[in-house]
Order: sequence, then C-alpha cells, then structure tokens
Amino acid sequence: MAVSEEQSASSSSSRPNASTLRSPSDAFYLAKTVLRGSVVLQAVSGHFRSPSSYDVVFGKESSIELVIIDQDGIVQSISEQPVFGTIKDLAVLPWNNKFHVQNPKILGKDILLVVSDSGKLSFLTFCNEMHRFFPLSYVQLSDPGNSRHQVGRMLAVDSSGCYVAVSAYEDQLAIFSVSMSESGDIIEKKIFVPPGKDGHLESAKGFTNISGTIWSMSFISRDYNQPGQERNPLLAILLNRRGSFYRNELMLLEWDIAEQAIHVVYQFAEAGPLAYHIVEVPQSHGFAFLFRAGDIVLMDFRNVQSPSCVYRTSLNFTPVEETKFKNIIRIPDIMDEEGIYSVAASALLELGDINKSDDPMNIDDYSNVLPGSNFVCSWSWEPIMTNAPRIIFSADSGDLYAIEVLFELDGPRVSLSDCLYKGLPCNALLWLDGGFLAAIVDMADGTILKFEEGFLQYKSSIQNIAPILDMCIVDHPDEKHDQMFACSGIASEGSLRIIRSGISVEKLLKTAPIYQGVTGTWTVKLKVSDPYHSFLVLSFVEETRVLSVGVSFSDVTDSVGFRPDVCTLACGVVADGVLVQIYQSGVRLCLPVGAAVPPDGIPLSSPVCTSWSPENMTISLGAVGQSIIVVATSSPSFLFILGIRTLSAYHYNIYQMQCVRLQNELSCISIPQKHPDLNKVLMDFSVNNLVTTSPSGDHVDNIFVIGTHKPSVEVVSITHEKGLHVLATGAISLTNTMGTSVSGCVPQDVRLVIVDHPYVLSGLRNGMLLRFEWPSASTRPPAQQTFVGTSTINSQVSSNSVSSKSEIPMSMSSTSYSTEGDLPVDLQLIAVRRIGITPVFLVSLSDSIDADMIALSDRPWLLQTARHSLSYTSISFQPSTHVTPVCSIECPRGILFVAENSLHLVEMVPSKRLNVQKFHLGGTPRKVLYHNESRLLLVMRTELDNDSCSSDVCCVDSLSGSVLASFKFEPGETGKCMEFVKVGNENVLVIGTSSSAGPAIMPSGEAESTKGRLVVLCLEHLQNSDTGSMTQRSSPIGSHAAEQLSCSSICSSPDDNSSDGVKLEETETCHLRLAYSAVWPGLVTAVCPYLDRYFLASAGNSFYVCGFPNDNSQRVRRLAVGRTRFTIMTLTAHFTRIAVGDCRDGVLFYSYHEDSRKLEQIYCDPVQRLVADCVLMDDDTAFVSDRKGSVVVLSSANHLEDNVSPERNLTLSCSYYMGEIAMSMRKGSFSYKLPADDVLRDCDAGSTNNNLSRNCVMASTLLGSIIIFIPMTREEYELLKDVQARLVIDPLTTPILGNDHNEFRSRESRGGVPKILDGDILAQFLELTSMQQEGVLALPANLSQKPPTPVMVNQVVRLLERVHYALN
Repeated sequence: MAVSEEQSASSSSSRPNASTLRSPSDAFYLAKTVLRGSVVLQAVSGHFRSPSSYDVVFGKESSIELVIIDQDGIVQSISEQPVFGTIKDLAVLPWNNKFHVQNPKILGKDILLVVSDSGKLSFLTFCNEMHRFFPLSYVQLSDPGNSRHQVGRMLAVDSSGCYVAVSAYEDQLAIFSVSMSESGDIIEKKIFVPPGKDGHLESAKGFTNISGTIWSMSFISRDYNQPGQERNPLLAILLNRRGSFYRNELMLLEWDIAEQAIHVVYQFAEAGPLAYHIVEVPQSHGFAFLFRAGDIVLMDFRNVQSPSCVYRTSLNFTPVEETKFKNIIRIPDIMDEEGIYSVAASALLELGDINKSDDPMNIDDYSNVLPGSNFVCSWSWEPIMTNAPRIIFSADSGDLYAIEVLFELDGPRVSLSDCLYKGLPCNALLWLDGGFLAAIVDMADGTILKFEEGFLQYKSSIQNIAPILDMCIVDHPDEKHDQMFACSGIASEGSLRIIRSGISVEKLLKTAPIYQGVTGTWTVKLKVSDPYHSFLVLSFVEETRVLSVGVSFSDVTDSVGFRPDVCTLACGVVADGVLVQIYQSGVRLCLPVGAAVPPDGIPLSSPVCTSWSPENMTISLGAVGQSIIVVATSSPSFLFILGIRTLSAYHYNIYQMQCVRLQNELSCISIPQKHPDLNKVLMDFSVNNLVTTSPSGDHVDNIFVIGTHKPSVEVVSITHEKGLHVLATGAISLTNTMGTSVSGCVPQDVRLVIVDHPYVLSGLRNGMLLRFEWPSASTRPPAQQTFVGTSTINSQVSSNSVSSKSEIPMSMSSTSYSTEGDLPVDLQLIAVRRIGITPVFLVSLSDSIDADMIALSDRPWLLQTARHSLSYTSISFQPSTHVTPVCSIECPRGILFVAENSLHLVEMVPSKRLNVQKFHLGGTPRKVLYHNESRLLLVMRTELDNDSCSSDVCCVDSLSGSVLASFKFEPGETGKCMEFVKVGNENVLVIGTSSSAGPAIMPSGEAESTKGRLVVLCLEHLQNSDTGSMTQRSSPIGSHAAEQLSCSSICSSPDDNSSDGVKLEETETCHLRLAYSAVWPGLVTAVCPYLDRYFLASAGNSFYVCGFPNDNSQRVRRLAVGRTRFTIMTLTAHFTRIAVGDCRDGVLFYSYHEDSRKLEQIYCDPVQRLVADCVLMDDDTAFVSDRKGSVVVLSSANHLEDNVSPERNLTLSCSYYMGEIAMSMRKGSFSYKLPADDVLRDCDAGSTNNNLSRNCVMASTLLGSIIIFIPMTREEYELLKDVQARLVIDPLTTPILGNDHNEFRSRESRGGVPKILDGDILAQFLELTSMQQEGVLALPANLSQKPPTPVMVNQVVRLLERVHYALN
C-alpha cells in the first residue's frame, strides 16, 4: 500500500531502513550533469572579475553563469558553476568607496547577492585564480526551503550600494545596512519588518501591518544635500493585501537607523489597474515608475508624506488580430496538459472593482488616460548615467520601447519612443555597454540586440533549449559521435535540437584522403606582426609541402624556398619576411618571393636561401622564435642556439650563438613569443614569492622551455652577460594507484604560459598532462635555499662563434653554478591528468603567451589556460593525428585537423555556448523517435498554428530538418504518445491521442470521462520515376531499402560533402499511411512495446495488453486489461515485467500470464508519487522520476516470486533530489573506462565497468538540463562517498549558497535511503591542485563509527578522470 512521503519519513525510524540492509536490491549510482539548464531567470551586470571588466551573470535556478558580450554581440561563456540549491533572486552590490577591505583581490569589484532555498543571503565574489564565484559572507534569513512566509524571495539594492532589502512572498521583509569593515563584516545593521511577533508597524494613522503578497519593492533615493533630509533609507513596496478589495497598496517604509525602528511614512490603496512593479529613476532623488496593467505612471516621492503622479501613459500596443499571439507565448502548463496543475498566480488577479478613494494620489480619478490592454514584462536602465536617464521595457505584446526622463526647471518631462524592436515578450532585459541589449525569453532563444540608427538590430542568440519534453539518443556502431535529439520549446518557438557533447565546431572544408604519412603541420606568418597566417607547412616522412593560406590552399613550396625532399622537424618566422626550416641534416633560412608574398615584397625571381648544419651530427628536434633558432642533436646530445645576421639587402647569415652539451637527450623544445612585459612579470613574481626567475636580475633576451628524457621539464633563459641559464626545473616522477612508477613519462610537448603568473604545461608520451608552477614563498621547501640542483644543460662549449672542426665539446659539472642567486628553481607539480594513451601534443590557438591550447591525444581537447589547475573540454571532432590553428581573413578562428589521411578545416563557433543545432518546427514537439533504417525522425507536434489541425506526426530529415511528410490528426484532436511496435518483421508506429477538451484528471487523481483514439501508421518510401509518377519502394517501417550514401554532417548543410552521414535522395519522399484507427474510452496517455509481439496502451486508469492478429497491422485486439486507482501516466516493460506509473500511487509492477490472458499486480510503490517517467533497468529494478524534482531506484530483488502480494512494497534502493523535473529518461550504454585501462592493467575496474555500462540512465529536464546516472561498483561508491563527504565541507568546494548538501539532495526522500552520489560536487576535485586535493582528503569525515580508510589522491583522480573522459 502506498503512503505519503511525510508518513514514510516519520515512520522510517521505527523499522530497518535501506541503508542498514546491503542486499541484491542495493544500487550504486553517480549523477553527473552533462548539460546544465539553459533557462535564464535573472540577468545582472557588473565588474565581477576586476574593477575594469564588464561582465554579465545569468541566474539559471540551479547554476550561475558568468558571460561577456564581445564587440560583435556574441555571448561567450567565461564560467558556469552549480550552486547545489535553487536560486530565488540575484542582485548586484556595487563597489562603494565606504567599503574598507584589506584583501586586494576584492578591492573595487562588485559583489553578487543571491537569495536561495538555503535560507541565506549570500555575498559572492569572483575568484580569478579558481575561475568561479566564492562566498564572502552569509546572512541567515530563514530555515532552508523558504516557505512563503519566510524572508528570502526578492532582492532590492540601494543605488548607492549602502542598503539591501530582502522580502518574503508574503507578510515579511528585512533591510540591511552594508559597510565592509577591515574585520571582514559586511552587514553593519539589520532589521526585520515587522519587527515584533504581533506584526504591527507604526504609521501616521496608528498601526498597520504587511499582510499579503509583496509584488515589488524598490529603494527611493533622497537628496541629502537638501536641508532637513535625514540619512534614513526609504523603501517603497507594492502589496496585494490579503482579504482586501483593493488591487494595489503602496507603502513607504522608513528605517530610523538611530532608533532601530521602522515607520510607515505613507500608505495608499486603490482599485485601479493591478500594479506589477515599482522602479526607481536613477539619480532622480525621489522619482519612480509604477508599471501597472495597461499603463505606466511616473511618481514623485520627494515629499514622502504627499507623493503625487506627474505622468501617465497608456500601454496599448497589441492589434486585435494579434491577440492570440499573447496566449501562445505565455507559460502554459507544459508539465501536464491533462490538468494536474493550475496557475495559482491567476487567483491574485481576479479582484473586483470598488469605489474610488478620495486620496489626491488616486491616479485614475484625475486622469483622462484610459488604461490599455498591455503591461510591462521586464525593463532595464541605460548603464551610462546621464541627466536624462533612459529605460527600455518589453511589453507582453513583444514590443520593445524606451522612455527618456528629462528633468527641467518646470518639472520632469517623459518621452516615449516608437517601437524599437518586435519579438517575443521578454522575461528579463539587460541594457549593456556599447549599446547592446540582452533580451531573455521564456522557453525560447533569447537575443542580443544593438542600437543602430535609433533602432534595435539583431546580433546573436542566447541559446535556450528548455523545456525538453522528450528525447531520443542515437547510438549506432557506425557513428563517430553519439547525439541526442530533443523536443524543445513550445508553440511557435517549438524546435528539434541536436545536442552533442564537447565544444561545437563548424566544418568548412574536407579534402580527399590523399595525405598519407603526415608527420607535422604548422601555420606560419610572413611577418611577426601579421594578423593572419600566410603559409601552411605539411611535413611527410620524406617530403615537405608549403601551401598558401587563403580562399584556396595552393602549393607554393618553390616560391617559399623550403627543401621539398626532406622531412621538416620544425619551422617558423625568425624575422619579418624571413622563414626557417629545420630538418635532420641542417637549418635552412629562406626569403619567399613571387606568389608567396605580397606584390610589394622581395623583387627577386627566386627565393633567397642559406643553410647551417652541425658537424657530423643529426638534428633530432628544434624550434624557431623571434631572432633565435634552437636545435638539439642526439648521440651525442648537444643544444645549439643560433641567430641570424644581415649581410646585405635580402641576404642573411645563420651563426652559432651558444652550444652546450646535454646530460640528457631532449624530447621537445618550445619558444614562447616575446612579450613586452615578460621581464616585468618574471621579476614581480620573483619578488613576491622570494624565488629566482632571472639570473641575477639581468635582462632576459629570450626564454625557451625544454623537455628531457630524464624525464623533466626545464625553463632556460638567454642573456648577453651569462649566455644560457636554467631558471627552473621540474622533475617528472609519477606513480599509479598500485604505488609503482608509471612508464612513458617523457615529455612530448611543453609550453610556458603566463596568466597572472607563469607556469609550465607538459604533455607526455603516455597520454598524461602535467602542470608545473613556480613555488610560492609559503610552499617553497627550506632545503631549496642551499640545494644545488642538477639540470640537463651542464656545460658551455662555445659562445658567439661558429662551430668548427677544431672545437671539441668538454664536459663540465653543473656545480659550476655556485652562486646561490643563480640556482634553478624546483618547479612544483600541481596537477596531473590522463587524457588518453597516445602522446599529448600542445598547440596554441594564437601566438599570445596566454592563449588557450588544443591538447591532442586520443581525441582533441580544448585546454583553457586561464583556469586553475587543469581544465579541459573535448572538442566535438573525430580523433586526429595533427592539428594547427589557421587564421585568415575568411576564417579567423580556423583549426586544421589531420584525420583519416584528409585535411579538415573547421572553425570554433563562438556564438554557440551550447553544442546544439536547431530545427524549427512551428509547434510544440511532444515526442520524438529515431528510425534507424531510414535515419528519419518522427516527431509528434501540438499547438500548431494551422487552420486544418492543431496536432500531427511528421517525418523530419535528421540532417537538414526538413519536414518530409505529415499525418494530421482530426480537428480538436491532440497527440499524446507514440512508440514503434514490431509486427512480424516490420515496425509500425502506434499513436495515442485525446479527442476531448478540458482536463483529463480530477483533483483527486482519478480519470475524467474523456475520449481518445488509438492510431497505427506505416511509413512508406516513395520514389519519383522517370515519368514523374510515384512508385512505392517499401511498406511498413523496417523494410526500408538501402539508400544512397553521401558525405554530409550534422553540423553542416545537407548538401555539404565534408563529413559522414546519409540523407534521402532528392527524388525520394516518404508517406505516413493510416493502417488502423479506433476510438478508446479515455485519452490514450501511454503506449509501450511488449515481448516483441504485443504492445501496452493506457486510457484513464486502465491499461491493456494488445496484439496484431496474424501479424496484420490493420487489426488490433485487446488481450487483457489491468486497472489502477488513479490515472496512468507512464508504461514501460522489460521482458515479462510491466511497470505502470500513475499520478498518485507511484510505480506498480505487473506480470502478464499469456495462457490465461490475465494481468496480475506483483509489487507497489512504498510511497505516494506523481510519476513523470519510469525506466525498467531489469525485471526487478525501476528508475523513476517524479514531478517534485526527485529520482529514485525501486527494486523487488529482496522478494520471492512465489510469495507475492499486491500489498508488498518495492524497496527504495537509492534516491537523488535534482531540483528539476525530468520529463524524459532513457536507458543507454555508457562505459567510463579510459583506453589506458586496457594498457596499464593497474586497475581491475575495466571489466566490472563493462558489465555496468548497460545500466546507465540519461534524463532531460524542463529547465533544459541533461543528467546521466552512472552505475558503480560498491567499492567505487564507498570511495567516492568518502570523498564527497569531505568536499561538501571544504571551503574550496562547499556549496556556495550555504546549502546543506545532504539536506538538499535528500529532499522529497524518506529517511535512511542511500543517496546517489553527486558527480557535480565530485567533479570539483579535478579542478584542485594536487596539494589542495591532499588537503581535502586529510579532512575528517564522519561517515561511520569505524575509522575511515585512507584515500589516495591518484586513486580518486583516476576514477573521476574516467568519468570525465567518457562524458566528454
């Protein structure tokens, strides 16, 4: 028997709970967000990263995203982090000169204010080092959860940044004075309103109270320069008083700070149009706008005892023929169209008219302006403060208007503009610097607009894929990238979205597979200062080719002068117009001519070339920098530093500057581009951290980084005074989880990066990625003060001379560096990650020393250099062997990959924060199915703007998004569900519909008396014959013949031949043929295939086992019927087990007896539950999501089949509160095993993970999130559970809004049920440095009575790396 959640929680302590019984029913899962919700509910701007930066923060209910708007109007995401709670409101506390803080990291930066379900007011600051927000302070407002009577719903901030107000939904609010002190306190004083338990407030007419819904509030600034003005904050609130006949009540509250008392200085009630918002006019000292239904009113509050209305304008923008547009775009009941929920807020608007008040402020008595039919949805003030402030607002008609307020001697004058832009009604507006405007829309893509010639012009979109009503995951063996097709948006903004993991790229060009044996790729500029690349150099085993970079890539090898018969090891520009090629036998300097250079280039017919080669040695590797060439030899190992001299016009000479013998052979060399502030950065860093970064304060001419076979990385400088000098060394010695040394740790690539401070990145030949940093003063070991380190560079052979036969290298000990100031610094290894098993190449996306990089191993990753520790995200492209950036006029952000013997030119898409493609459908997509044989999508649409029908099922080309065929339902009929069902050797489409208007479910949960229809469709492919007639190619779904293959990409147009894919021939079309139709007693809410020969269908509180007699798709027979107490929402089956989800009793297990044709209930849900979706993992286990934002795993594994009873409850194996409603869940395969697991064999998780990989669940939510639930072994679960318990209390990783993590994830769950692990919390462990990780694991964790088992850092990192690798 099902019980309520509350009854279950109260009684759980009196019986054994699930956590104390480890049985076959136990389930161990980890939940990880693959794609965060895209719904933007709040948008604010400020100087969060620095006093000079201009940033935008999106509040997305469960996460915070910091973005910037670039000069082209493109939204670029900087940082996004989960908050492990629910955001109620955001506001900006501007930096105030009265703030006194000692911490320079927050000096001058704005503070982000957040109220959430934690019951706390959070003060957040952005930490550039960790690249995310961190809490400065909390103010406890209420208990967690925020009931409507507890403070924590809405924020208001005084324009000066001195006061903050927080309101509840009803009856209460609080005001705080802000004054940052040197002690760290942010809140100076506070007062709650009403201050006493009696709820009384003192007013001029006696006592009053705040009893009702607080619609809006705003501080009203005062002119303190006027005599008699007290420095007490004034707060205006709009109140809808409970039990009152008046629509609006305006109250002015004054906080007497000296007396710590609240006074109601003005109170007014009216029965006019409903007032939604009150908004202060900036720098006006007493003026505010009142946005009401139908009009806008400018109020004068300078005399708080007698405010007045100074301006009023009507809002009447919607023509009669467009009134239906309003109803389409407002938020409908998308969670359940059957009528389970109602819009509670509408009750607040149903208030009757009353007699007018005699108050002189009564706007409607003293105005001849009639209220219009529109109201203001959102607004934003112009960020530039002027004497004539401007506000832009969005009406519910979708029109954008601006109002300018001019303050003249005879009073304020208001000017309303013409319509600036017509779009969708905006949920939020944000006017930004540069004339940009961010317009946020409900359940549709937002837009970035810009003021141009007096009007707003579209610039880019703000992607929003919410709500996701259904999805299907395409998982074919021949697909290189899995993808998800999601039903997104509603009504006219409905669309089908193709979602892929990783960073989106646009495929521009693909060559034929003729580039076998590529050994290296480089793009080279003709001049150091050129903004674009001029040449693409391709190196082969015994050949080199140089191509020009432009509209077409043409061969210019002869014009450049590179030797075409050798394998190039490295190349680059050493000076303007001078290129260098390094190969095994020497170094070649070239001056390109002819077609390879601009018309004003070198006036010669052939390139000028000169060469240098080492004596009797072979070059193994090299690098080219500005005015410097570095090459290394092997057997023997020498390092040569070369320079160039100008002999005459267009003639240069290569000369040897330095030569040293090496103790260890080099594996890689990297020369960073010269930076004008490089010496200053190094010197400042050395002073602040008490370490040596340059030799004895000398000016560093050049710096380069080497990797050695020792193995190690070393930073080397070149100065005129001392020549070569080792600045820093980093030894590489890694161990695996078994404590043995990891082999193959030789650096493959190395880079010096300077972002705030210098550090070194290194990719190893075994697929690992390392980050080294200079030690700070606090972490520098004392032994380093006197220790003489050993570097690879150990002796100087010749200086400023050309090598000759008479010069014999002599070996000298490194102890010749005897001066303490010249000792190399021991670099600190702060992060180690494995990203594959093949060597890791690091390729900078630009010449800048802080540029992001591509880390290329088994797959390409984008490495973000500005992030703390190591942060990398996969690029949505196939595995490649080489990569180089390509910057041209036509393609400024190009990247060239070498994959499968072809060259692929792609471009990063900055306008796509999400790797999502959009197919517009013109209606709400409710269901989507993917047909494997034809590669077609079948989509059920509702709310169509069509005179003939409002709902249909259509066939959509998965490559182009074209609607190829459609089956229209009858007028007034709406599609509800559909599934593929097997009939013999073919598949048909079974559809359930509703033919009745109004709700289908009573408030009690029982089914209303309605009608529906069961429809069976067959998909036929028709082909145009030569005569133009149509011929049938195939009958029902499943017998589709082979189609013509073409090369087309999901990321490109269907006619693009640049990548893999298939599409229907232009001469083909498809047709949906009706095979069967029957009216059913109730709307058909769910269908499901069963045992490959039956299907299940539900109507009301009944469900049926149906079949096709004699495999005839034109006949359907009901074989058995089962009934529940309440309306059925979902049906799912696994072999013989049937799971039924209803709107109150939760999930019920049934079994069908074919012999007797009877359905029998086996198990029932232990708690009452409104099921959103259900997936059967096996015969005994169900994965269930409900409409309160939770998922649970229910199991019957503890019970015996021969002792069953309808009263026997399923076991709650584990639960997880997401805070988002998952309307669609799909079971999928997922293997979180690194390729290295097969090679290293140091962990036995690989074989176990393969067995679990089939039990993953993917869930999509109404907020646009995609969450994957990954099964784990008991050992992995216990390990990560221990780590999670430490992460939630560590200051670096604790929930930033002050939520109790365990309380948040346990909501809507009975006590004692084990929790699914939070992968978002655990993912933060990978963002920490090695020392920080060790610090987290050293924290005490009160997990059990027994002492916790010691946890190794690399054991945790290795497990989380596998999850991260697979999810990307």
